[in-house]
Amino acid sequence: MKKRVLAAAAITGSVLLTAACGGGASTPKPSGQGVLAGVCPSTIVIQTDWYATPERAAAYQLVGPNGTVDPKKGAYTGPLGDTGVNVEVRLGGPFLGGQPVPAQMYQDNSITLGLVPTDEQVRARAKFPLTGVFASLAKNPQIIMWDPATYTVNSWKDVPATNAPILYSEGKVYMDYLIANGYVKKEQADASYDGTPSRFVAEHGRVMQQAYVSNEPYRWEHDVKGWQKPTGHLLVADAGYESYPHAWSVRSGELDKLRPCLQKLVPMLQQAQIDYVTNFDPTNQALLRIAQTIPDGPPISAAGNTDSVRVQLENKIVANGPGNTLGNFDTDRVTRAIAQVTPLLRAKGQQVPDNLTAADLVTNEFIDPAKGLKQQG
Repeated sequence: MKKRVLAAAAITGSVLLTAACGGGASTPKPSGQGVLAGVCPSTIVIQTDWYATPERAAAYQLVGPNGTVDPKKGAYTGPLGDTGVNVEVRLGGPFLGGQPVPAQMYQDNSITLGLVPTDEQVRARAKFPLTGVFASLAKNPQIIMWDPATYTVNSWKDVPATNAPILYSEGKVYMDYLIANGYVKKEQADASYDGTPSRFVAEHGRVMQQAYVSNEPYRWEHDVKGWQKPTGHLLVADAGYESYPHAWSVRSGELDKLRPCLQKLVPMLQQAQIDYVTNFDPTNQALLRIAQTIPDGPPISAAGNTDSVRVQLENKIVANGPGNTLGNFDTDRVTRAIAQVTPLLRAKGQQVPDNLTAADLVTNEFIDPAKGLKQQG
């Protein structure tokens, strides 16, 4: 316990809040008696893209540590403070039945917001148009990782020469980008990653694999039986891949209807991310409880959750966007992301509308520019 408290202090000591309400010893809650009642849906449903992990913790922070876990539905539910509405956070992965979040949102109209990366927004635009209203993560935590005792890699330029198979999940556009830009040879890409350490361990590190910098490196070193030693990694973002990993998005056709709700809700989403990285332990305990109640997800530990927050802050995965505001979109970056992925998607026969712009995918209309993190020098 003493180590966890010291780790928490080390992280929160590096972050100050700007125009943030809360951040004390107890879990901060959105304020405003009934402020969302009659303005937002009575239950705000947030569809995530994976299991309950620290990278998605802002959604669980909204509910707080005392939410109800539904293992059959794959959901975590509770009141949004005293705002007069509830929040239901739905897990992704197998609970989506193999569907991407955009398709799920158009199949199930009860979903209010979905966590969707920019590249997936571009891919879905023709059939399932979505508009991002909040970016909880400023940088993509996606990496490839390897055994440094097997491969010497100092930059992306070194990866092709290794000839190592790189395990990844089929359909991930970032791998097409890496191949197109010469960072990975086509024959290295192996779309058989199953989300577990099994092959990495069985082949004694002779394969590389996709991962999150805020998850697998710590877990592989400390928790994965048969490995338990350091790994090396490179961030996909450092190869120039511009996509936001989690644009909290609504169906574009419902933007006008949801506008009164989003004007009040989106600043609460910003605050939830700020509050989480400032006082993360209560929500991290909830993530542990969810993992213990809902089987078959990635192994999660208290120490790993704490380390994840440290890594997210150090790598500026959770960080301010333009103007020292947390959660807003850099529209120039979105424009570049569209330009990166459009030819890759079209090369695979997928339909991307002509003249797609950042304004088609995201808006900063509802963002409170005063809410942000201030790093201590």
